[in-house]
Amino acid sequence: MTITVYSAGVVVPVTAPAVSNGAIAVRDGRIIHLGTRDWVLKMLADASGVVEVRWPGVLVPGLVNAHTHLQYTHMDQVGRRQYHGFDDWGDAFDLAYHAGAHDWRGSAAHGAELSLAAGVTGLADVVTDLEAVSALHDHGLRGAAYWEVYGWVNERWRREGLARIEAELEQVPSTPAVGLSPHAPYSLDTEPLLDLPDLARRRGARLHIHLGESTVEQLLAEDPQDDSWRTVDTESYRALRRDGFAASATDFVDQLGVLGPDCHIAHGVYLNEHDRAVLRARMTAVALCPRSNRVIGLDDPPVAAYLSEGNPIAVGTDSLASSPSLDLLADVAVLYDIARAQGYHGRDLAHRLLHAATLGGAVALGIATGADRVGQLQVGSLADLAFVDVPADEGVAAAIENVVRHGSGRVAATLVGGELRWSGPAWSALHDSAGV
Repeated sequence: MTITVYSAGVVVPVTAPAVSNGAIAVRDGRIIHLGTRDWVLKMLADASGVVEVRWPGVLVPGLVNAHTHLQYTHMDQVGRRQYHGFDDWGDAFDLAYHAGAHDWRGSAAHGAELSLAAGVTGLADVVTDLEAVSALHDHGLRGAAYWEVYGWVNERWRREGLARIEAELEQVPSTPAVGLSPHAPYSLDTEPLLDLPDLARRRGARLHIHLGESTVEQLLAEDPQDDSWRTVDTESYRALRRDGFAASATDFVDQLGVLGPDCHIAHGVYLNEHDRAVLRARMTAVALCPRSNRVIGLDDPPVAAYLSEGNPIAVGTDSLASSPSLDLLADVAVLYDIARAQGYHGRDLAHRLLHAATLGGAVALGIATGADRVGQLQVGSLADLAFVDVPADEGVAAAIENVVRHGSGRVAATLVGGELRWSGPAWSALHDSAGV
């Protein structure tokens, strides 16, 4: 069986120190050796069928986009504008969504192809229309298709909600995985928010919810410890806020059992210190989507606080309906600038953000452990790889900094399970002659 050695100027395993002039050996879609190039080749000196593919730049694990909606890829005209807040963007989104017939399947497929071109091999794909639900399955990508649920009020939910959602979940392909996404605390009443986490956990599915994306979710009371709202017989979060009770959206969904280590949230912009502590206590990661936030007209997420306080973070692009591209490294670069502007001066910033875009996303999606683990380069892990065309000759720290700050648009090749799934001109110029 052929063994392919991928050597690079710098190899970044994420779960181990980066290796200058490093290499990995791949057989049958899995990594069998990792170390310096000389050591890996020495270990394979007596093996037959060894092929080496050399890359002068940086090799990192396949990236994990922890929040997107691939089906909205063809609604990119919405994402090319600038908005004045969530309601303004929502109006434009609704207009485009209801404008006419959409080819959701084709749109999602295009989004999957753009993701591969950006070095992304795993995704949390939030899906609203069943026509788009098979994009990850059809493209052999990792992660989960999260079936999105929104707009249910208690009375209607009692009549038909649970049975309908269970029937819809049966139509989501079981590979790579099925997830459930209660849309947001302001778009669902209490009974669906109580039932949906239980439904997901009974089926072994993961959860994903938009949280802290709208200013209505902030805790506005002077006393953040005021929890008198919990004793009020009010059905929805909007009604609580309308009636003047102090309740952050984080407290609200936490009381309903949504949060946990099998759940991750999207955006997390309007979360204060108390809210972030709740997420840490529940081991719930947050997928930060800074470019989407800026298109919509929101504030920047508190990146420095998440890092300093120890919250698990991941990175998402959101969809092309609210973001300039599905290039995850572009969001990573923006997060770097935000963190520095917010006062995070740690020398580990680039490494932590690359971790968020790889292993952090894999942890959020539940694909970081086990035999089929991704988001890392380890012996035995799946060989999901991204080759980045940035300088690697100034040491490992500089190479990681180059990926984080300048890697956007510079992914040269993407492999999924050791199979080349996308390559650009820089890769082709080096490797076409080798037939790789």
